[in-house]
Amino acid sequence: MNGVCCSYSSNVKTTTSSTKGFRVGWYLIYTKPRHEKKVEAKLADMAIQSLLPLTKRLRVWSDRKKYIDDPLFPSYVFVHLNGLHEYFTVSNAEGVVCFVRTGKDIARVSEITINNIKLLTGNMQSLEVVDTNFQAGQRLVISQGPLAGLTGELVRFSNKQILVVRVELLKRSIIVSLAKENVSVCPSDRLEDIS
Repeated sequence: MNGVCCSYSSNVKTTTSSTKGFRVGWYLIYTKPRHEKKVEAKLADMAIQSLLPLTKRLRVWSDRKKYIDDPLFPSYVFVHLNGLHEYFTVSNAEGVVCFVRTGKDIARVSEITINNIKLLTGNMQSLEVVDTNFQAGQRLVISQGPLAGLTGELVRFSNKQILVVRVELLKRSIIVSLAKENVSVCPSDRLEDIS
């Protein structure tokens, strides 16, 4: 992710850092390496809502094995800003490098994307983050189980059907394996951009 503070050409909502263009919503910050949990704790101390998606990974040392909570997106933390003052507070927080931008504008993350990430990480399914750019497929909604309500795209990957939730701003996709009976086609009135 070289140049994270540089522009991206993606279909994300953007806002300027000026007072006129600021909009309440979710944004993405880039942190120093291995500072994600510290930044999230610092933001919590400042009463600023943040989201650090975590996944359990098995770490193996020479003398032991242990499951640890690693960031799903290393060096990134999602933050909900309610005002321009919070933008400056977060910008100056220890461990924060910058806000992710698309061109000169600060990139906003859609509420749908945040909800999908919360659903995925809250249920600690077998998650995998890849930077492969999948072909657009049929949009589906999970109709049963702990992830009910999650929207995504169906693709073929490693010869099995899986649901992919795209996080377009990060140029990454979250992959979840699901049984066919747990998904249904998204009704046309619910077709929403999941990025």
